[in-house]
Amino acid sequence: MSEGAMRALVVDDSKALRMLMRNILKGLGFEIFEAGHGKEALDRLAAVGNVDLALVDWNMPEMNGLDFVKALRSDATRDDIKIIMVTTETEMPRMVAALEAGANEYLMKPFTKDALIEKLSMVGFDRA
Repeated sequence: MSEGAMRALVVDDSKALRMLMRNILKGLGFEIFEAGHGKEALDRLAAVGNVDLALVDWNMPEMNGLDFVKALRSDATRDDIKIIMVTTETEMPRMVAALEAGANEYLMKPFTKDALIEKLSMVGFDRA
């Protein structure tokens, strides 16, 4: 982990869900960046530099979560970013596709704060 605050990127086309995740993560000591879809998320990363964690929705306009994960994983300078897909897509083939694309974990919507914290610890963020 880098020194200072851990940095998280929340990518979701729902403003309400971004706010919910932002509030939980802020409470855990993360510095938060937000984007409404994958293309915007790539632009944010280009502007602010890499983050430690990306929470990514699947179904978004412009660039969906799966394509965003593939784009992240195609860039070796971003290998250290932990990616959690946060989605209503519950079918096993979808989960497998996300994990094969490079997501580290998968969190179903709707989720609880505890479920999110559990996933964070599964990918190496234990400060909850």
